[in-house]
Amino acid sequence: MEKKINLTIGVDFALKVINWDADTLIRLQLWDIAGQERFGNMTRVYYKEAVGCFIVFDVTRVSTFEAVAKWKNDLDAKVQLPDGSKIPCVLLANKCDQSKEGLVNNSSQMDEYCRDKGFIGWYETSAKENINIDEASRFLVSSILENDKAAGHNEREQDPDRLALDSTESSEGRGKGSCC
Repeated sequence: MEKKINLTIGVDFALKVINWDADTLIRLQLWDIAGQERFGNMTRVYYKEAVGCFIVFDVTRVSTFEAVAKWKNDLDAKVQLPDGSKIPCVLLANKCDQSKEGLVNNSSQMDEYCRDKGFIGWYETSAKENINIDEASRFLVSSILENDKAAGHNEREQDPDRLALDSTESSEGRGKGSCC
């Protein structure tokens, strides 16, 4: 029987909503940029204004893990935060509900790989079974919020339409939230 593989062509979009706390709803705008070589020349457009990233590989196909470093290098070369630092990036080992191949079978080696490549962390996930998706999202959002807090309030003062991401500020007439 031939295995069917669904490919993203170009780019796909999704919205993930997180109930951060009793007062805060966070909307993540997710761009799936395919990961196929033929779309590599378009990545700068897709990365524009990103404040966080997931790089996803398929634990059942070692070849997808082999491409992880290339995508992380591409990201780091083309986008950074306003202070010049790298955007936080989490590595997702997807399809953890299936048989795993390669490095993902060794947690300590995966931790070391992530440190070496500049990932802030990694999660075994299953999009199909909704395993660790919320945990990975909350982890990334926490890092985004820490970066925003460390950046201070200068950008908010320059851009009156920017929403406060912390619980200490709110703009008159607006609720708290973020679109990432």
